[in-house]
Amino acid sequence: MIKANIILKSSSIFTAVNYKKISGYVVISGSDIVGVFEGDVKQELIGSETRLYDLGDRTICPGFCDTHTFFPGYVIEHLGRNYESVCNVHDLEEMLRYELKNNSCGEAVFGNHLPEKFLNNTEVEKLLENLFPEKPVVLFKAGHGTCVMNNAARNAFGFTPQKCNAEALHKIMSIYLNDRNFIDNEFIEYMKMLNSRGVTSVKEMGFDDYYGFTNVLKDFDNNDKLSVRISFMSQPVAEKTNISYGQKMRKVFQSEFVQFAGYNQMTDGLILGMEGHLMEPYEGTEIYCKKEIDYEQLEREVLEADYNDFRFTLHSEGDGAFHQILKIYDKCKKVNGKLKNRHGITDLELTKPEDEKKMAGLGVFGEIYTQIYKYDTYDNWVKDYENMIGHERRCRYLNYRSLIDNGVKLAAATDLPLLLPSVPEAIYYGCANYCKDKERQINIENTISIDQMLCAWTINAQYAVEREGILGTIEAGKRADLVIFDRNIFDTPMEKILETEVEMTIVNGKTVYKK
Repeated sequence: MIKANIILKSSSIFTAVNYKKISGYVVISGSDIVGVFEGDVKQELIGSETRLYDLGDRTICPGFCDTHTFFPGYVIEHLGRNYESVCNVHDLEEMLRYELKNNSCGEAVFGNHLPEKFLNNTEVEKLLENLFPEKPVVLFKAGHGTCVMNNAARNAFGFTPQKCNAEALHKIMSIYLNDRNFIDNEFIEYMKMLNSRGVTSVKEMGFDDYYGFTNVLKDFDNNDKLSVRISFMSQPVAEKTNISYGQKMRKVFQSEFVQFAGYNQMTDGLILGMEGHLMEPYEGTEIYCKKEIDYEQLEREVLEADYNDFRFTLHSEGDGAFHQILKIYDKCKKVNGKLKNRHGITDLELTKPEDEKKMAGLGVFGEIYTQIYKYDTYDNWVKDYENMIGHERRCRYLNYRSLIDNGVKLAAATDLPLLLPSVPEAIYYGCANYCKDKERQINIENTISIDQMLCAWTINAQYAVEREGILGTIEAGKRADLVIFDRNIFDTPMEKILETEVEMTIVNGKTVYKK
């Protein structure tokens, strides 16, 4: 009989094969799961090198997969010097003079966490122009939604201090994503952060051709430095969908740790900004969507990708966009009525049951941001959406229950850095539907069970990245990507669930995080 490297014993094992919890033990040998067994550990499995963990009732799960992350956006928060502690313009000048002296060979000067009082400040703007008349300088406020910048930066990068959304920042990505002294360490810390939250796989978004970051992925993969499995997608921003790039990436990346996953594209925008495309007008108006959406061009790009057997995920916030996306997907290649290529829809804020059934029938998966209710109070959620879309539509906002009941396979996502992955948060805000004030539950009829939530983070998420054959469940032959919570997550009262932490994360049979 095989001698195990690791044995994890617990009375709360969630395999994600079904909703049954097993009291027993998981046996790991090398990078694989040998099996999960009920009852007491067989002594013949234990050798001199075996590590046996008796975990009591602490829950064991398959490793978590976040199906929508954005490292190039996350890392902007750490780009350049941190100016959070700067109190006045004089101190800012001293710090910038230091940058001028020590960053003379750099292509641009960046900074982060600049206090808001320095934004829209003519004294600061003059300071940047005087110190850096030719070199681009951009100092971001925390969250990098706004910044201060000089004229050289405006001319070089094409964005403005008021418009610093991720898509607008694509021209600076070729600078910092190729600064190996900076980006390698940041990527290592990024993976550590994900591992500490139980995340062992992600589907990463990268603009256009990723601006050279694929070289980092290749080096990390070749040198066994990855503790997170990466499926990356190209999101067209500065150019249209580049099929030849995808074909190249598909050949270059064929390991179990890095693969090219296809293409991602935006459609409509925020409902509260009236940029979400609705099937019926916004409340009290004749407006369906303030944003111009070229569905014909989107269809051409999706069908071209589908023809070349690449996958697409499209963003949908309003039920009108949801309907149009399904019409596009319905034109893609099918096998026995279901899509040949595994396309998805992300966000899914407002949907209608008849289209949910169509989505399930086509085999389109959904990516959901279940932690989103943490961002505002119950009263604000109700007031803002009632005013914008009325009571009936507000009540079916984020209706994950209806999507699942109509047969849609839902995968967990965060749109990181919008949210950071946290399964306890996902349960609290997505299974109980509490809001920021933690007092009242909103749209409680739309919630899903803890079992369903864990499946969204495990087997369904691996389905979304086409890795369900080797990941996503605890069963013999699967790779040993596992997470252990510090308690029984099923028996924890909801008011205590946010106190839950990851105790250990295992990737490919190796412990990559331990509390």
